[in-house]
Amino acid sequence: MKEYKLKYGCNPNQKPARIFMKKGKLPVKILNGNPGFINFLDALNGYQLVRELHEATGHPAAASFKHVSPAGAAIGLPLSEIEEKMFFVANMPLSPLAVAYARARGADRVCSYGDWAALSDICDEETASIIAPEVSDGIIAPGYTDAALRILKKKRKGGYGIVEIDPNYAPRPQELKDVYGITFEQGRNDVKITNALFDNIVTENKILPESAKLDLLVALITLKYTQSNSVCYAVGGQAIGVGAGQQSRIHCTGLAGSKADKWFLRHHPDVINLPFKNEVARPVRDNVIDIYISGDEASEKSASKMLREGAWQTLFTEKPRDFLREEREKWIAGIKGVALGSDAFFPFGDNIERAKCSGVLYIAQPGGSIRDGNVIEICDKYNMVMAFTDMRLFHH
Repeated sequence: MKEYKLKYGCNPNQKPARIFMKKGKLPVKILNGNPGFINFLDALNGYQLVRELHEATGHPAAASFKHVSPAGAAIGLPLSEIEEKMFFVANMPLSPLAVAYARARGADRVCSYGDWAALSDICDEETASIIAPEVSDGIIAPGYTDAALRILKKKRKGGYGIVEIDPNYAPRPQELKDVYGITFEQGRNDVKITNALFDNIVTENKILPESAKLDLLVALITLKYTQSNSVCYAVGGQAIGVGAGQQSRIHCTGLAGSKADKWFLRHHPDVINLPFKNEVARPVRDNVIDIYISGDEASEKSASKMLREGAWQTLFTEKPRDFLREEREKWIAGIKGVALGSDAFFPFGDNIERAKCSGVLYIAQPGGSIRDGNVIEICDKYNMVMAFTDMRLFHH
């Protein structure tokens, strides 16, 4: 197959639309459904991410993509009992690949609604079974078992997008992109992200454990396929907060940090044990949990109103207690050992101050700001470890 005609481009008025190869055959096959323009952008960015994660870490990897940025990405490290409950996979058979997707989807379940899944390995029955009940638009993987295909083809009334990619495909070294009728050309960003990037530690604290290196790899490889500006918080082999496409670095750091905070708050016993009625669907639970744990004033008022005015009766078997601001702040203050990657240098130390609020201890960033000294000074104040990678990872 040399081309696939698509229903339309980014928007319904953008016709005709297709994906095609100028030379040779497409390295992808549509096994089910009718993926669209944005679906393929998510699929191809997502597959590159998980392929690199697998190569760099040796673990199966998965990503949950929405609008050409990852909502989550992870490798297949074992889940705790609490995480199994958080990700709705308790008492399910879990292969390493299934765990990777459960983690990727669980990084930001609200943003992953209607995602495109990307897998580094052949999709097995366990992974397909986890994807089956989620609201998802499609999946890309280097292959599928027969059992996995049977499960996935039932999704979306038989219309679930299933794409297979040739794992041996090697893209051309040059990329072309048209904007307003003008063609841009650049070399592909084929830089390898390895532990060698963390050799130049510029802080007084130079103790960087292997677990932190693994998390920094996850963060930086995730950033390589995230719309810039971007930063990524990671812990336990998964991205837990991705701030994408912001014009200022501090807004990236704050956005991603707030997502990381919510991820940690989902571990809280009051959240894990919210007494949902059995018939409450997952997306509704995700939105209610998001409101319940949010620290912004509007969401707090929404949560209080929900509990105060009786809306809880349609969701819960009993009325949950208020999740007070003081309790949230105390819980987040206990977080430690989080890794943070940035796709470009931090221009001011305020980014470090914000990162500290979400438990960041390990940082990897390119360096090169005229205020590097101030940024290092703030890191030293909190006994953080920071490596200068001398590698920018802008992605557009």
